[in-house]
Amino acid sequence: MKVQDILSKVDGGDIALPEFQRGYVWNREQVRGLMRSFYLGYPVGSLLVWETSVGSTVARGGANAVVGGSAHLLLDGQQRITSLYGIIRGHPPAFFEGDEKAFLGLHFHLDDEMFEFYAPAKMSGDPRWVRVTELMQTGVGGPVIERILQRPELSAQLPVYLGRLNRIAQIKEVDLHVDEVTGEDKTIDVVVDIFNRVNSGGSKLSKGDLALAKVCADWPPARQRLRELLGHWSHAGFDFTLDWLLRVTTTIITNQAMFSGLRDVDAGKFEEGVSKAGEAVDYLLNLLSARLGIDHDRVLGGRYAFPVMARYVIDRPTTAKDPLDQGKLLYWYLHSSIWGRFAGSTETVLNQDLTAMDAGGLDQLIAVLEQSRGDLTVRPSDFAGTTLGARFYPLLYVLTRTHQSRDLAAAGLELRKGLLGKLSHLEVHHIFPKAVLYDQGYERGEVNAVANLCFLTQEANLEISDREPRDYFSVAEEKFPGALESQWIPTDRELRSVSRYRDFLEARRELLTKVSNSFLGDLLIVPASTATASVELRELRPSVVENSRSETPSAEVQELVEQYGLAPALALAVISNPLTGEEIGIADAAWLSGLQGTYDEPVVLTIDPDPGDVEAMEAAGYRVFTSLLSLASFLAIRSAGQSGSVGD
Repeated sequence: MKVQDILSKVDGGDIALPEFQRGYVWNREQVRGLMRSFYLGYPVGSLLVWETSVGSTVARGGANAVVGGSAHLLLDGQQRITSLYGIIRGHPPAFFEGDEKAFLGLHFHLDDEMFEFYAPAKMSGDPRWVRVTELMQTGVGGPVIERILQRPELSAQLPVYLGRLNRIAQIKEVDLHVDEVTGEDKTIDVVVDIFNRVNSGGSKLSKGDLALAKVCADWPPARQRLRELLGHWSHAGFDFTLDWLLRVTTTIITNQAMFSGLRDVDAGKFEEGVSKAGEAVDYLLNLLSARLGIDHDRVLGGRYAFPVMARYVIDRPTTAKDPLDQGKLLYWYLHSSIWGRFAGSTETVLNQDLTAMDAGGLDQLIAVLEQSRGDLTVRPSDFAGTTLGARFYPLLYVLTRTHQSRDLAAAGLELRKGLLGKLSHLEVHHIFPKAVLYDQGYERGEVNAVANLCFLTQEANLEISDREPRDYFSVAEEKFPGALESQWIPTDRELRSVSRYRDFLEARRELLTKVSNSFLGDLLIVPASTATASVELRELRPSVVENSRSETPSAEVQELVEQYGLAPALALAVISNPLTGEEIGIADAAWLSGLQGTYDEPVVLTIDPDPGDVEAMEAAGYRVFTSLLSLASFLAIRSAGQSGSVGD
């Protein structure tokens, strides 16, 4: 079938996507590679279409996907067809989920015969750079040629240029082989197996994808409803995955963590479960914000504690509002987070906890955690880790938000939730400046130790800048008595010298340990305020301080971002396995949606990683760099125009 005929069928809804298909994931290099293969006449592979009767599945791409009682769903070829559609039509198809920047703005150089994406400084005013979409829509004899004829020095090359332009325009006439999967025996389970076999070189469907596909067959709006909830929380500063929300929903409906439990769940029950999941997560996010000060997702550890907590909230709506029970739930949550309760086999541990909660409520849930750990006491050595990979980093944030900690400069205000103003959101501050420590020969792990961190407003952070403690500590003591103590910073003046830095860390770990154990213990006995406990479940909605994402990448990373025009990098990003939700590491900097936004593979920079982290992240689909030099080298090569894979 010719490319232009395939695109016409997409326009008419004759070809759509099955609901279990993931969204568009190609990057610009793959799009360039595809177009170059077409241009050179190289094989680009065949398509696989599933022809199935109406009612046996659900299509993504509009109601017109059903023609003559059957649906034609694209199993293999989504990335190629979406790329071609976007380049030729100038906009994404109806079934599109992704970022259209991956294929929009493609240009072709008439002399070099190279495909590149629009770069104003390089292409503006040069008619040899042809916008491919314009060529496809206006034809070879249109404005493209007129601009060339306006440049006499290029006219001599017109016959050559015409030949090259025709080769691009003829891509619409290329015949692609289409294989069809037909027959009543081709159920969704069989087709998913075929899909996974065909896509053995790409991303296979997860258990969650398969479970959702079955749900969508009975309740078509399921995926959209789940995405609406994810968007709601993302707007409030919390980014969750579809699999995570499906896990929460599954646990509420079936009281087990395994997706297989959804096999016999009908549409009405699932819809009710989604509504309850949204209600429970709203409540929990507000509870975490109100009592722990957790107001954005980079200080939200232990995400897979949520299915258990959500089940508790839904099953026990009255006790869930009791101040003492709230404290017990938060106690269990924080300990689950800092000890990595769900870092192993997520489903197994979740089912153990659900069983324990059914048997003896929160007390039994806490007892199981104590048995698995042997001891829940925090020790100074637990704060010995570096910022990267340290589960105690979020705990430091919680302590800051809940203990009337004060700014060390600016106005010396309490760093409570709800601070207003452009420069009032919290930022990470190295108490001893990184540059000073590196100059004195300290290693990276010591420089970025959790015990060398505190949180300040942006205004205070800018005011202190890279001054040493022996300088700004004295000012803080004079202007804001008690501010140092409120941040658990040793007041011994002998420890303010860089030469005594290791002694400073040891002293601060002792202070942090003492306040941590006291705070965690108090959760079991100190009730929340009456106002917090009395709010009705349905009235709670996330209320998060805007611009609270405080951590910023290093200056070296920022320099690479500016030099190569990269998307903003996340600092101290938690890296999770996208299929299981397991936390597998923390990165110095990460581009989880790709180096250019959302159309590249996820990239992680993790310097001096823990053993096994790199292997785990690479196995989960991340491109991992362990030094700034290796990342910079990759970016330089990438910028020079090396292309990636063309395969779908």
